[in-house]
Amino acid sequence: MTTTQSPSAAPASQAPQQRKTFTSWAANYLDERTSISGVTAYLGRKIFPDHWSFMLGEVALYSFVVILLSGTFLTFFFDPSMGHTTYEGSYVPLKGIEMSIAYASSLDISFDIRGGLLMRQVHHWAALLFVASIGLHMLRVFFTGAFRKPRELNWVIGFLLFILAMAEGFTGYSLPDDLLSGNGLAIINGMVKAIPLVGGWISYLLFGGMFPGVDVIPRLFVLHIMLLPAILIVLLGMHMVLLVLNKHTQFAGPGRTNENVVGVPIMPVFAAKAGGFFFLVFGVIMAIAATFTINPIWNYGPYDPSPVSAGTQPDWYIGFADGALRLAPGWETELFGLTFSWNILIPMAVLGLFIVLVMFYPFIEQWVTQDKREHHLADRPRNAPTRTAIGAAGVVFYAVMWAGASSDLIATHFHLNVFQVTWVLQALIFLGPIIAFWVTKRVALGLQKKDREILLHGFESGRIVRRPGGEYIEVHQGLDEYESWKLKSFESPEPTMVRPDERGRITTGTHVRAALSRWFFEDRIEPVTKAEVERASHH
Repeated sequence: MTTTQSPSAAPASQAPQQRKTFTSWAANYLDERTSISGVTAYLGRKIFPDHWSFMLGEVALYSFVVILLSGTFLTFFFDPSMGHTTYEGSYVPLKGIEMSIAYASSLDISFDIRGGLLMRQVHHWAALLFVASIGLHMLRVFFTGAFRKPRELNWVIGFLLFILAMAEGFTGYSLPDDLLSGNGLAIINGMVKAIPLVGGWISYLLFGGMFPGVDVIPRLFVLHIMLLPAILIVLLGMHMVLLVLNKHTQFAGPGRTNENVVGVPIMPVFAAKAGGFFFLVFGVIMAIAATFTINPIWNYGPYDPSPVSAGTQPDWYIGFADGALRLAPGWETELFGLTFSWNILIPMAVLGLFIVLVMFYPFIEQWVTQDKREHHLADRPRNAPTRTAIGAAGVVFYAVMWAGASSDLIATHFHLNVFQVTWVLQALIFLGPIIAFWVTKRVALGLQKKDREILLHGFESGRIVRRPGGEYIEVHQGLDEYESWKLKSFESPEPTMVRPDERGRITTGTHVRAALSRWFFEDRIEPVTKAEVERASHH
C-alpha cells in the first residue's frame, strides 16, 4: 500500500527553514539600508558601571514611561473645556453645583470611570517621583564632578529636563480647574502682571482674556500633552545619545582609569537588570497610588476666587518659587506712573539668576580652574571641598525658600507667630548658605585629613598587645588594595597663577580668575604619595 503527497503540501521540516530564510532576508534588508547591526552590536557591548547611585537616572526614565502610559489613559476621558455645566455625577456632595466642564470630567474620571482614580493617582505620584529622581540624579552628578568635560552639554540638557518636568507638573496640576489649582494660576497671573509695561498683555495672552479667562485650561492642556512632552522626549533622546557617546563616569578603584570602564555590558546582564528594575519602579508607583490619596480635588470644589484659604500649598517642587514670593519684603515704587512691585520682581530675578548659575556651573568651574581635560573618574565629594560646599550652600538656599512656602503652616502647627517664622526664614535665606558652605568645607577637609591618617597608619583593629618593655599599644591594620586606592586616587590642583596672555597683557578677567582659583583651591589636602606610604610602612 502506497501513499501520495500533494505537491502543494511542503514537508514539515521545511517550514522552519522557510521561516529562517524570511527572517534572514528581513534582517539583511534592514541592515543594508540602516546599518543597524553595527549600532546594535556597539550598544550591546556598552559597559555600564554597577554602582547603586547610577540607578537614580533609571528611576527618572522609568517614571517618565509610567507618566506617558497613565497620561494616555487619562487623555481619553478628560475634557479641557472652560464651559459651564451642572454636575450630576456620582459624588453626592457636589451634585447640582455649577462648575467647569474640565472639573466635571476630572470628577467623572475619579468616580465614574473604572480605574480612573487609580490612573489619576498613578500619574500624579509618577510625576512627583520623576521630578524627585531627576533632582537627586543631578545632585549625584554635581557632588561627584560627573558634569566635567566632556559632559558639560549633558548637564545643561539634564537641567533643562528638570525645568521642563516642573513645567509639565504645573500644567498638569492646573488642569482640573479646582480651587487649589486655580489659586496656583492666580499666583502665576500676579507674577506675570508685575512685569512692567508688558505684564498685562502677557497675562491677557496667556489666559485668553481677563483672569481667569476662558482659554487657559485648553491652552495648558495643549502644552501638557503635546508641546512639553515632545520637547522632553527629544531632550531625553539627546541625553541618552550623549550618555552612550561620552561613556559613564565611575568611582576610582584598581583597574579603573579614564580610558577603562569597569562594569557590565548592556546585553544581556544590564538589560535584564534594567527590565526587572522597571517593573519594580512601576509596581512601587502602583502600590503607592492604590494606598495613598493624592490631590483629592473633590474636597476643594470648583475654582472660585472668594474662598481662598491660607493653607493652600503647591506641589513640593514648585514650593521654592512660592516661598521666594512669601519671603520678599513688601516693597513697591511708583515711577513715571508705573508701579514697580519689587516684592515680586526681586524674587523672579533671584530665581532666574539661581537657575542660570546652576545650568552653566560646569562652564564656570572650568573657566575658574582652567581644567579642560576629560574626566571619566568621579570624585568623592570630600576630595573637592569647595565644590561640595557650593552644592551644600545651594541646597540650603533652595530648602529655605521651600520652607518659606509653608511659613503659615509651620506657624499654625507649632503654635508660633507667623511673622517671627517669616523673619527667621528671611535671615536664613542669607545666613544659611554661608553657614552651610563653611561647615561643609570644614567637614570635607577634616574627612580628607582622616583619610590621610588611615592611609599612612591604618585603622584601629581593637587588638591590644604588650611590648617587651611593658608598654601596651593598639595594633593598627592596613587597608586592602581597593580601599587604599579609593582614598589616595584623587587630584589636588594648585591655584592658577596670574600669567600674561599671548599679547603680553594681564587683563582684569585674568586677575578675577586667579582670585577665584585661589578661593577654590586655597584649602586643600595633598594626596598621599607612594614615598610617604613606604616610609610609614617601614616605620
